[in-house]
This record gives sequence, structure tokens and C-alpha cells, in this order.
Amino acid sequence: MTNKTCRELIIFPMVIFLLTLSNVTFKAQSNPVWNVGAELDVLPYLTGGYFGCIWAGKGKWRGRVLTAFVKKPDWSTSKGFRDHEISAYALVADRFLKDDWHGWWIGGGPVLWNSNIKSITAETNTDFSNILINGSLGYNFTLSRHFYISPWAALSLKIAGDKDVAVNNQIYNLPLLNPEMSLKLGYYF
Repeated sequence: MTNKTCRELIIFPMVIFLLTLSNVTFKAQSNPVWNVGAELDVLPYLTGGYFGCIWAGKGKWRGRVLTAFVKKPDWSTSKGFRDHEISAYALVADRFLKDDWHGWWIGGGPVLWNSNIKSITAETNTDFSNILINGSLGYNFTLSRHFYISPWAALSLKIAGDKDVAVNNQIYNLPLLNPEMSLKLGYYF
């Protein structure tokens, strides 16, 4: 599967989601039909990257569109490799157990990882892409009427993309399972 095909599989649903979001209508401020919000995640910023997410939801459901750039620490990268950088794009559906966007939530959806990596013996970057299915769990703590924090953990399963990636004179494969955890800061209207 080419990088272009991988990007198209994720970007098309994101565009559809954003177009749908732009058509969302609201009732009176005290009783919105839909909630919308935005999130930042701490971990990518700590590694020198970024994270941005917008979401819309109704009842106990929400859909999120996100992008992130993460520089994985070398200790978390396979032996013999370094400087693994990931540009991620995801479309995720979440289900809350309680109303009002607080408490436990569980979610999942497709993720595109466009990566580059180096071997420990060379300075040349090698690019590759993978599609993963993400499953995540978190808890929203309300800080004020509109702000919340959400510690979360996830496990992403690699389902397609590049394998046996030639990096200098070595072969790299993204692991089948990729764990993550962090803390999100969120705002909703």
C-alpha cells in the first residue's frame, strides 16, 4: 500500500467529518443539540511535537478528528534504530458512560502513521506508513464549566502498511501492538 493510498483512507473520512461538523446547528445555549470541543495532548509537546483535536458529540457519543506529530524516545524504539518520528491522523468514536461529558469513556477508530526512522549507524531518514486500529480508554475530570483534563491509555493494532522497511543495512518493522498513554487538556462549548 502506498503512502498516498494510506493518507487517502484517513483524510477522506476526516474531511467528511469536518463538513458535517460545519453544518451542526444549535438550540438555545442552555440546551445544545450537539456539543463541540477541542483537545491538546501533553505527550507530543513533551517530545518536541504537537497534537490537535476537534470533536463533536451528542448524548453519550462523540466523534474526534485529530492530528499529532510525535518524536518517540529512543528507549521506546527497537534496538538498532533511533529518531523515530510519527505524523498521525485519526478518526475516532468515543462512548461515555455518563452524560455531560465527564467520567469514563471508551473509544476507537482508524489511524494513519506516516513515520521516518534512522538506524544507529547512519544519518539517513527512511520513510514508511502504516494503518492501525486504535482502542482507547480514559476519564474526563471536569475542571470548570468548559474545561476538563483526561488521563488516557490506548493500544493500537497495526493492520496494514509497510513492512520489512530497509533502513541503511537493517530491516525495521513497526510492532504489531503499540501502547500509548498521556493526559489531554480539553475545552467544550
